[in-house]
Amino acid sequence: MSLNVDHMSELFKAIGEPTRLRILVLLGRGDLTVSDLTQVLSQSQPRVSRHLKLLTEAGVVTRYQEGSWAWFRLGDRTVERALTDAALQNIDMTGNAMQRDIERLENVRRDRQARAADYFAQNAADWDELRSLHAPDDAVEAAMLTAIKGRQIDAMLDLGTGTGRLLELFAPHYQSAVGIDMSREMLAVARAKLENARITKATIRQGDVSAPPVERGRFDLVTIHQVLHYLDEPQVVLNEAARALRAGGTLLVVDFASHDLEYLRDKHAHQRLGFSDEQITGWLREAGLGFERVELFSTTSSTAGSGVGLTVKLWVARDPRQLMASNDHNTTKVLETV
Repeated sequence: MSLNVDHMSELFKAIGEPTRLRILVLLGRGDLTVSDLTQVLSQSQPRVSRHLKLLTEAGVVTRYQEGSWAWFRLGDRTVERALTDAALQNIDMTGNAMQRDIERLENVRRDRQARAADYFAQNAADWDELRSLHAPDDAVEAAMLTAIKGRQIDAMLDLGTGTGRLLELFAPHYQSAVGIDMSREMLAVARAKLENARITKATIRQGDVSAPPVERGRFDLVTIHQVLHYLDEPQVVLNEAARALRAGGTLLVVDFASHDLEYLRDKHAHQRLGFSDEQITGWLREAGLGFERVELFSTTSSTAGSGVGLTVKLWVARDPRQLMASNDHNTTKVLETV
C-alpha cells in the first residue's frame, strides 16, 4: 500500500512534533490512557487529548473504549506503522526529556500493578481453591503450545482473557494479539502482567466475548480458556471464534469435562457443570469448524469433601478452508477443503 503526496505530508506533520513524538515513544511501550499520558508528560489533559486526536486522525494511533476509559495504542495500518517504527528506532533515548518520560511511565505502571495485585490478592483464595480441583496449569499449557507447533501465527485472539495468562504464554509465537474480557478488574490484572513482562505486541480490550469487538477473519489462532462454563450460551462464543478465524486458523478450547460439583454454581458462578465431547464437537461443526482432537488432564482432590477432582479437556479445531495464493494475478483465494 502507498499514500499520495498530500496524505504523506499530513502524516509527517502529525508525527513531526516533539510532544507527539514523545507520545509515540510511550505508546510503543504499551497501551495508555489520557490520564497516564497527562501524568507522564506533565501537560494538561486538553493539550494531551488534542495531540492524541491529531495522531488518531492521521492513522498513527488507535483509540478504543473500555467502559468510561479511553485507551490509546500504536495503529496497525501498514504504511503509517512502518513510518512510526522507523521514527521511533532513530530517536535518541538518552536525552534528559526522554529519560524523565520513561521514569514517570514506570511510576504509573508500578501504581497500576500495585492496584491489580491488591485486587488479585483479595480474590486469591477462591482462585487457589478452584485450581486445587483440577490438573496443574502447566500440563494444559504445554499441550496448547504443542497444538500450534509448526503453525504460523501472525495474529492471536484470546476470548475471556482474564489475567492475560495466554497472551503471555503465546507471546513468543505471535506477531500481534488481542485479549477480550468484560471485567475491568481482570483487565487491570492482565494489563499489569503484560507490562511487567514487557509484552507490547498484545492489547487488552473490554468487550463481550459473545460479540467481540474485533475484525472477522483476521486471526490465525483463537483461544477460549476456562470461559465457556460461565456462559448461558457457550455455542454463541464458539460461533464468534469461528468468524474471527482466518482460513486454516486454529481454535483451542480449554474447559472442564462434565462433572457434578453443584456448589461451583453458587460459589464460583459456574453456569455449566462442564461439557461432553459430543456437546463441544457438535457446536464446532455448527460453527463450520473441523474438529481435530481432544486431550484430557485428570486429577483427584478432597477439596470440599468431594474426593473427586475436575477433568480438564483441550479441544483442538481448525477452520477447514485453505489459502491459495495466485502468483499470476497477485491475489489470494480462499478454497474449501473436502
